[in-house]
Amino acid sequence: MATLLHLDSSALPQGSHSRDVTAAFRKAWEEQHPDGTVIYRDLSANPLPHITADGIQALFAAPEARTEEQAAAFALRTELAEELERADAVLIGAPMYNFSIPSSLKAWLDHVIIMGRTSGVETPSAAGTPTTVVASRGGSYAPGTPREDAEFVTTYLGKVLGDMLGLDVDFIVPELTLARSVPAMAALVDKADASRAQAHEDAAIKGKATAARFTA
Repeated sequence: MATLLHLDSSALPQGSHSRDVTAAFRKAWEEQHPDGTVIYRDLSANPLPHITADGIQALFAAPEARTEEQAAAFALRTELAEELERADAVLIGAPMYNFSIPSSLKAWLDHVIIMGRTSGVETPSAAGTPTTVVASRGGSYAPGTPREDAEFVTTYLGKVLGDMLGLDVDFIVPELTLARSVPAMAALVDKADASRAQAHEDAAIKGKATAARFTA
């Protein structure tokens, strides 16, 4: 049975565009692969602690020499790395907050990037895992738009997930999500609705196709 690692990081429990689209992907995955396993982490509802000196130093200390705090930090990092390594596919909800990703998702990345294991080696331990990132945003940062140079979500995650962890990364980008709530964006509602519909369609297709890779 294949395993899907599903991470949501939106601070909104309801009304979140990234959560809606990851849910569409997961629904298609589960319909195609009902016997599969889903490891789910809501990084907003149950945030991980930010990385500390204990979590860094524990990697360089012999097991018997680790302090109690270092041992606990090492155990958490190991748990998160093992979840990633166990996954046959990864799904991440990554809304844009102030031009970047939520700090809850950054905390997960800081824990799971372990040099010599998940990164920094010729073949990282989770290399090649198909990974779909739902990168929602309130406006548009597409090429040719006024804020093109402020698109740091897909560029950052492409580097850290693809180059550092070696994952096979693909993005779904629902944009203009604030069009219905910001009066100044009223003229963009139709484009926002089209983007949302396309994102849901893409998520359903990719969820089904990803699951099918492990059920053939």
